[in-house]
Amino acid sequence: MTMGAYDFLEDRLASAMVITKAGHCPPDLARVAGVRLLLSAHPQPDERSLEAGRELESLVRGESRGTQILFLISGGASSLVEVLREGVNLTDLQRVNAWALASGRSIEEVNAIRCCLSRVKGGGLGAWAKGRRSLALMISDVAGDDPSVIGSGMLHGRGVRSGLPDGLPGWLISLLERVGPGRDQRDSSEPIVFRIVGSSQLACQGAGHRARDRGLRVRYGAGPFSGDAAMLGRHFARDAVGAEPGTVLVWGGESTVALPVRPGRGGRNQHLALSAAMELAGRTGVWLLAAGTDGVDGMSEDAGAVVDGTTIDRGTLAGFDAGASLAAANSGTFLEASGDLLHTGPTLTNVGDLVLALNLGFSR
Repeated sequence: MTMGAYDFLEDRLASAMVITKAGHCPPDLARVAGVRLLLSAHPQPDERSLEAGRELESLVRGESRGTQILFLISGGASSLVEVLREGVNLTDLQRVNAWALASGRSIEEVNAIRCCLSRVKGGGLGAWAKGRRSLALMISDVAGDDPSVIGSGMLHGRGVRSGLPDGLPGWLISLLERVGPGRDQRDSSEPIVFRIVGSSQLACQGAGHRARDRGLRVRYGAGPFSGDAAMLGRHFARDAVGAEPGTVLVWGGESTVALPVRPGRGGRNQHLALSAAMELAGRTGVWLLAAGTDGVDGMSEDAGAVVDGTTIDRGTLAGFDAGASLAAANSGTFLEASGDLLHTGPTLTNVGDLVLALNLGFSR
């Protein structure tokens, strides 16, 4: 995004600060004069996230009223940048984040909690930019492309305190009560004009165009998917089996996984793919790919997996049990043994997850 801004604006860009995940910065950007590069942490925030937050706040608050600010925000920013409220420390933040990643909760529920602990989320960054002419270009990884959800709504808050989810663990309720409600960011931030420049819908359309270029039929899912990854994997596999031969099915969205106490290796896309492989077992002519568009799935370095009707046989021959691996959230270990993991490396974008299924005709 920053390279694109420099290509277009050239010498009209006075300076830039870029905060991204370590290992996800193109070499060309590191050589651009006037760019301050901060490498941070994702998906689990750490001290680098707090340092990035401090630097960002200092930069934005320090700009003169006549400065024009261009914000380039992508999904994943929630972990990369944080400024904690008084009474919250890094240990608290990491405990909340680890719970959220394992809970199976929706991104809206997770963001409601994050915003209560943060001064930058829920419109905080927008409040710091108040009085300055600003434009935000956003790459969305959330359903509906809502700017108050992307990156936990740093520029666009909407009073998330009243929307806290039910059934929170006691320690988290105690933390939220200790911190208190804080101020409503909506009252202190002016609306910032934004444009969505990348999204799950655009990624799905792009995949569909490429499939049609190869003479295949394309069928899109009915809106962004969400919910339990294992259930979705079975559903997508059944849809693929029932599709007309020569068809590519395309879905975009983000699934969830409720993790056991000691999860194994993998991520939500690998979990979804293994569940789909169990449904496809023994069939031929059908393949399914599930991957994170940023090239990262969960805490692994794999993007996801590509499975077919022989995946389960190959993993079983290697000594692993698919059902036990799924129950233990250890799908990555099984899929490594079956040879089906997908590794792309950093893609330098993030529009959620993509699931593709191809039916070329099958037999049982």
